[in-house]
Amino acid sequence: MAEQYKQAGVNLEAGYESVRRIQSHVGRTKVKGAMDSIGAFGGMFDLSAYHFKEPVLVSGTDGVGTKLMIAFEMNKHDTIGIDAVAMCVNDVLVQGAQPIYFLDYIAVGENHPEVIEQIVKGVADGCVQSEAALIGGETAEMPDMYDVNHYDVAGFCVGAVEKSKLKDSRHLKVGDVLIGLPSTGVHSNGFSLVRKVLFKDNHLDPHARYAELDDQVLGDVLLTPTKIYVKPVKSLFDKVDIHAMSHITGGGFYENVPRMLKDGMGVTIDTKAFPRPKIFDFIQSYGKIETKEMYNVFNMGLGFVMAVDPADVEKTQSLLKAAGQESYVVGAVTDTGEVDVQW
Repeated sequence: MAEQYKQAGVNLEAGYESVRRIQSHVGRTKVKGAMDSIGAFGGMFDLSAYHFKEPVLVSGTDGVGTKLMIAFEMNKHDTIGIDAVAMCVNDVLVQGAQPIYFLDYIAVGENHPEVIEQIVKGVADGCVQSEAALIGGETAEMPDMYDVNHYDVAGFCVGAVEKSKLKDSRHLKVGDVLIGLPSTGVHSNGFSLVRKVLFKDNHLDPHARYAELDDQVLGDVLLTPTKIYVKPVKSLFDKVDIHAMSHITGGGFYENVPRMLKDGMGVTIDTKAFPRPKIFDFIQSYGKIETKEMYNVFNMGLGFVMAVDPADVEKTQSLLKAAGQESYVVGAVTDTGEVDVQW
């Protein structure tokens, strides 16, 4: 059956095998409200299970970017799905929403079921970490569009929050303290610059170990998954009045922090107040990149920032510690209208 379609580059049987392989991974993401809809035309979720009075749905969508090129080179595909989830769920978390479900989209040049399974395993791992259900997805085999060993991954997340509990900076004020949560490394941003500097300009070997990285394999360091902040931050929602939050992604500090501020407000950020992973020094050294540009591209070790009243700092950090999350006092809200990154 479908022999001509197979000759055109689309293997339906491989597609069926991929679906069979991923079902167990999808199953472990089931949460309250998730309905059995894998294989249906649309993913279903029963929002009434959460008993919201005035629910607001907050949506986010993103991909993994050219970090995928590192995964191809390393032939490692089991964590890239975590990145796809993280980039979406961390964004909806900023507005006070609990991620409730996720859908993925995987486009491939040729369907390799064992690779699809590894990608979806990562997606499921990310969903488990963020307590969101994987309720559907799509795999598209697109010969000629992609190389036979290449693929692209994107995701779509929906979160929900009571309207009265939305985080929209309405309570933000000058003097609020910034508490930062550390990143796990480069996360999923700036990889076009990373690849240019390390591999195109300096011809480094992603499979090699480097003393500057404590003898770790470079490719493994770069593939470290994006940190998912959902559980520790969510643990604060009913206990601390968080005035505003920011997910530090592409555009680094100078583009992302202003998104949490009111007009006319600024921040000071002390970069010595939080640890800087060695991978950033490695990239900066090989690329001879100016420090300001580094902070305008990468998270530099700070993946998530929240603003609280000075009186709530100790309580906030104590609760985060109880949730297993390190945190640092990294700065304050000002009236300068500028992002002042001090290094």
